[in-house]
Amino acid sequence: MRKRISLFNSYVFIFPSLFLTLALGIYPIIWALRYMFYDYQGYGEMKFIGVDNFSRLFRDQEFWHSVYNTFIYAAGKIIIVLPISLILAVILNRGLKGKVFLRAVYFMPTIISTSVMSIVFFTIFNSYNGLLNQFLIKYGVISQAIDWLGPNYAMVTVIITAIWGAIGNYMLLFIAGLQGIPDDLYESASIDGANAVQKFWSITIPMLGPVLQMIIMLAIITALKGYESIMVLTEGGPFGKTDVMYLYVYKLFFPVSASTATVQQIGYGSAAGFVTALIVGLITIVYFYLSKRLNRD
Repeated sequence: MRKRISLFNSYVFIFPSLFLTLALGIYPIIWALRYMFYDYQGYGEMKFIGVDNFSRLFRDQEFWHSVYNTFIYAAGKIIIVLPISLILAVILNRGLKGKVFLRAVYFMPTIISTSVMSIVFFTIFNSYNGLLNQFLIKYGVISQAIDWLGPNYAMVTVIITAIWGAIGNYMLLFIAGLQGIPDDLYESASIDGANAVQKFWSITIPMLGPVLQMIIMLAIITALKGYESIMVLTEGGPFGKTDVMYLYVYKLFFPVSASTATVQQIGYGSAAGFVTALIVGLITIVYFYLSKRLNRD
């Protein structure tokens, strides 16, 4: 009897999570897999069109341009944010005064709403009366305002915004990995005459190997899926210069302006979302394969 009551209690505790997983995870996937074979705009009658949505997608230059932009955005973010996060983690993992406060300061952007963060950066990088242009003009660095959200600098601006928001998260993960390295290794290296740089490359990096692999994978997936700050800053513009995969899919489901789409395209959006998820999945699989191969070598 007690076992039955215990089992019942277990199911009661599991049910909310299971229900939310089915309702918010599994069902939307099934829903999208169904509609990607239909011509459906969110109202009226659905028309079965087979693989026509996929045929249209593979001919859609805007979608493939968004894929290209995604790789540029992800590469720019990962190449810069990971080294900075690692350096900060190494510095703040030492017996530094106020390190707890500094960790909190660097981690703060991670817990700030992406929309709020993006609005702040829009205020900074605004082309006409932005704080950055005002500062640079005031101190004679530039003579006229720079169009930070224009075609030439928009991608750089959204990458800078993404870096600022991600540094604290990866820094904390690196600190967790660093705290798992025994101090004896550094003491032995000091006795052998190793300097700080030699300790970093010969002890810190190798011992961080498993954690580093996990962080790189997380950074890749997060960068490929990121679009919220771009939507607030540029809506993918100007002229599609910052349009990324998930933002392109989002605009098919929820048109954000008259310049992007006039009606919902749920069927086509479902097909685009499936291909987008497939691209991210393939890149993740390739990364897993390469990381395991490097471990074996």
